[in-house]
Amino acid sequence: MNLLIADQSDVVRKVAKRILTGMNFEVAEARNAADATARCMKALPQIVIVEAAMDGALELIQFIRSVPGNERTRIYYCIVEADLRKMMAGRRAGANDFLMKPFDRKTLGAVFNGLAQPAEQPRQTAAQ
Repeated sequence: MNLLIADQSDVVRKVAKRILTGMNFEVAEARNAADATARCMKALPQIVIVEAAMDGALELIQFIRSVPGNERTRIYYCIVEADLRKMMAGRRAGANDFLMKPFDRKTLGAVFNGLAQPAEQPRQTAAQ
């Protein structure tokens, strides 16, 4: 399963990538909304994590929602605190759910565990 994490922090992206890759996700990183938009234009990921504090975060979500086939993309709006205004703005833009920062292996596991399936092993034929 393809996942894109759009976050300004190099550390947050690297930690999330390490954890999520270990959960069998194919993870791409974007350091800003423009980079994330360019990646989504090439191939729309199945899951996108968008940092709320990033400039252009809401516009990125709206862009993803405008792309044909976007209904299968799950968008998590990543917030630092349960700010109702930010949450409603994210929901209006098209976010499916929220993810609280800072997150760790346990938090990401609770949200994403089981979503990514390991790659299928080739089937053996009777001749093998």
